[in-house]
Amino acid sequence: MGSRYNESPEGAPPGLILASSSPRRRELMRVIGVPFRVVPSRVEETSHAGEPFRNFVRRAAREKGEEVASRYPEAFVLAADTVVVVGNRMLGKPEDRADGARMLRLLQGREHRVHTAVCLLRRSTGYADEAVETTRVAFRSLTGQEIRAYLRTGESDDKAGAYAAQGRGNLLIERISGSYTNVVGLPMTRVLEMLQRTGMLAVSREGTKWYRREGCR
Repeated sequence: MGSRYNESPEGAPPGLILASSSPRRRELMRVIGVPFRVVPSRVEETSHAGEPFRNFVRRAAREKGEEVASRYPEAFVLAADTVVVVGNRMLGKPEDRADGARMLRLLQGREHRVHTAVCLLRRSTGYADEAVETTRVAFRSLTGQEIRAYLRTGESDDKAGAYAAQGRGNLLIERISGSYTNVVGLPMTRVLEMLQRTGMLAVSREGTKWYRREGCR
């Protein structure tokens, strides 16, 4: 059973589900101002040998969305997956602090790419919309002492690439080219476009919220 977050009252028409347990993605979605429910996907992210990085994140996001949509066929389900790529290596979440240190040593003093795939599904109607956003991020040079100090904050433990751009990890970053929220976990301009294509959103005419919920196509 999924947890609730900013959800419509019981008995309301099926709405929007975020298929992720990530608190960063929840906070990003909250900015839009429309109700949604959090139902984490049960899918394990596993890459196939030789699979291109962008293809992997696209497939992973789709599989996450399809799993949740199978349980809530009337709802729109938004799923995402993020990976960090440096050179020809893909970095997911570190297994432990030693693995986090390995990742940060790879990233320091050079540029890497963050790929996030987003998939919006509605199983009952066969609706599907997906996209992959890529952001280039350059880290400054780091000393071993700086890496160890950052790891001790615990911030890197559950983050792809072992850093959080929205937290203390912003001190690691020299420059970003592309969507900042993509690095955090959701490319929000893309997400907004996808939700608008469903007819779910309209610009608010009053109050402090930018958008309001509309009937879906």
